[in-house]
Parts: sequence; C-alpha cells; structure tokens
Amino acid sequence: MSMTDPIADMLTRVRNGLRAEKATVAMPSSTVKVSIAAVLKDEGYITDYKVDASGSKATLEITLKYYQGGPVIDELKRISRPGRRVYRSMQDLPTVNGGLGVAIVSTSQGIMSERAARKVGVGGEVICTVY
Repeated sequence: MSMTDPIADMLTRVRNGLRAEKATVAMPSSTVKVSIAAVLKDEGYITDYKVDASGSKATLEITLKYYQGGPVIDELKRISRPGRRVYRSMQDLPTVNGGLGVAIVSTSQGIMSERAARKVGVGGEVICTVY
C-alpha cells in the first residue's frame, strides 16, 4: 500500500520518538524530508541527521535533541496536507508562537524557514510549524 502523505509520516515518527525519549528515529528518505531535516537542524530543533544509502532504499536517520531531560520540540504540526494545500505570500507567512517557533515553507527557491523566506522575499506552501 502506498503512503499518501510521507511528510506527515516523518513528522509523526519524530513526535513518537520524542515521546518515547528515543535518541534517533529512522524513516525512508526523500529529498523533501532531507530538506525539512536540514531546516530543523539549522533552527536547533534536532542534533543531526544523516542519509544511509547502503541498503536497497535510502534511510534518513534523525538524531533528536533534548534539553534538561525534556524534548526541545514541544509541538510539531502539519499545516498543508495533500487534501488541503495552504499557500501564503511573503507578507502572510505565519509567525509561530510569537516568534519563538518556526514555520517550514516550500518556496520556489527550496524548503526554508519562514524567517529565511521573508529575508529572500518569497512566499510558498506552509508545510509545518515547530515550537
């Protein structure tokens, strides 16, 4: 059976790994998932990520981050879904948790945080929010 929303699956695996206090979570890899993991690392929400292409299919492994015994990520929420895409212009990009969180946006110039998208001056599809 094919998966209809692989990004939601990725976010759910990260959420479940944080609740179970796992050190790492693994999932099938794709370029979009790797780009989302790169934004999460740049923003300080995960420690690291790596792609293992040794098997028949590439695997993305994310090293989760904890601070004082608790997960760094409080909430990881999917915004744009296959059944309901959410696009925003640069002026309408969401500010998450009063600027303490980050929205991950798919733009014409790649996947980036909403802060970086504002800096570049582009809008796009709001993939998820993290705080």
